Amino acid sequence: MFKGHPKGLYVLFFSNMGERFGYYTMMAIFALFFEAKFGMSIQNVGFVWSAFLFSIYFIPLFGGMLADKIGYSKIITTGIVFMFIGYGMMAIPGQAQPFIYISLFVIALGTGLFKGNLVVILGNLYEEQGYKKMHSAAFNIFYMGINIGAFFAPYAATSLRNWLLARDGLFYNAKLPGMIHQFLNNPDTYEHIGTLKELAIQQLGDKFTNLIDFCTLYRDSLSQGYNAAFAIASISIIGSLFIFRGFKKYYKKADYIHSQKRENNENTIELTPKQVKDRVFALLMVFLVVIFFWMAFHQNGYTLTWFAKNYTAGAVTAITKIFFDIWAFLSLIAVIIGIVFIIGKNFKGKMKTAGAALSFLGAVILFIRYNTFIETNPIAPELFQSFNPIFVVFLTPVILVFFSWLNKKGKEPSPPKKMGIGMMILGMAWILMTIVAFSQQSPASLEIVGGVSDSLVSPYWLISMYFWMTVAELFISPMGLAFVAKVSPPKLRGTMQGGWLAATAVGNMLSGLVGIPYSHLELWQTFGLLVLTSFIAGGLMFFMLKKLEKAASS
Repeated sequence: MFKGHPKGLYVLFFSNMGERFGYYTMMAIFALFFEAKFGMSIQNVGFVWSAFLFSIYFIPLFGGMLADKIGYSKIITTGIVFMFIGYGMMAIPGQAQPFIYISLFVIALGTGLFKGNLVVILGNLYEEQGYKKMHSAAFNIFYMGINIGAFFAPYAATSLRNWLLARDGLFYNAKLPGMIHQFLNNPDTYEHIGTLKELAIQQLGDKFTNLIDFCTLYRDSLSQGYNAAFAIASISIIGSLFIFRGFKKYYKKADYIHSQKRENNENTIELTPKQVKDRVFALLMVFLVVIFFWMAFHQNGYTLTWFAKNYTAGAVTAITKIFFDIWAFLSLIAVIIGIVFIIGKNFKGKMKTAGAALSFLGAVILFIRYNTFIETNPIAPELFQSFNPIFVVFLTPVILVFFSWLNKKGKEPSPPKKMGIGMMILGMAWILMTIVAFSQQSPASLEIVGGVSDSLVSPYWLISMYFWMTVAELFISPMGLAFVAKVSPPKLRGTMQGGWLAATAVGNMLSGLVGIPYSHLELWQTFGLLVLTSFIAGGLMFFMLKKLEKAASS
């Protein structure tokens, strides 16, 4: 999988990993931060989420156009600097909403200059004859880098939040953020003062004095915990800058724009106007379908985060706690990787010995960590977002082997067909959530009592959802990135990568607008809507399949 690739791939891999760690740290706590800090409703958070994600993926369209004219690495470096400033602004405690919105715009601007253009350099790396056959595999490896950073992000955010709360003698309770703001807004008329007082005494014990002081303390402490997570995101961006600029020599040859290559009398691909038109048409059709993918996928940081907080058990058995404790989870992963080394046919001698040592060490740490767990262990809603990236890391090699096996038989689906299959898998994943939602109260009926249901479901519903969502993602997102890089007319590579991200932006904007039905309909109706849109998009891809495959081969 990794053999024979240019070193520039790994520079871009780690540059992107640092940026993605910062981004997914924010995504893990985005909705929870706005609730904790400002007491915003689900629907209002959805509007902010929608606008931010639209900006962060639409601005790359202009970033790509700019880079197509003046160079990719210059624009990428500028973007990294903006992201560092934006996350740093988010880390400052006590800021009002307008300052937060300006901070989000700065982050979106930086990401827009960074994101698509890094992918263009990656695509250019594989223009050389010796690397062309590795094009798709390179994008899957690159995609793994995104998700390694994303896996650790929720743990970092949760640890910092818990540390800041513990500093003030507090601990996280999912009911408190909503109840606290409702009380502070109407202390004389709030209907659930008795319940809130019981929760406050659970937190402070004999130190409890009055509800107003407690609510103010808890609100500020929780908000500052999220501020600290934004600070870690800012630091990770520095790592991306160091890697990208410090190891430039490994991708320098790929940092060119089409006009420069032509002026140097190098071989360039020149397409006829019809070929350009057909390719752009194919890309626009793909963009249309991925709008619906991202609309459904990016519920991970929005409605699925609310589902984790309000409808999913907040305490689990010791066995389940393994998947929500970073050290236990990493130890389990070490055991699995070690076993793969031991039984794998391609691993011999020292590799098998290393695998045995890794499994043994992982098992020892897992045993020690497991014995620190109690019968019922608290879990944080943010941590559910770690499952998608770790599934990506483990499933990517499986998917690659599967596609390679199909390729040898001459049956590997084309990229557009893979994307159509992925949308169908995504629709089936949302069927899972629709089924479990039938037994739940509507979000509106829960909001007045802190938003947490009395009938909490097993965490394995969400874990299963993230598993199948990840399978769908691997059929769609890396395939789409590779398809755009391969099919884009040379003169429009940056623009077309920006177009892919602009389509993502529209999908993200729609993901936030899902908050409107979520706030007003039954829970199963909202999830059922996402089932319907996923199947429609998959059907459209299959309907246009022959035209897309023909245009891609022109």
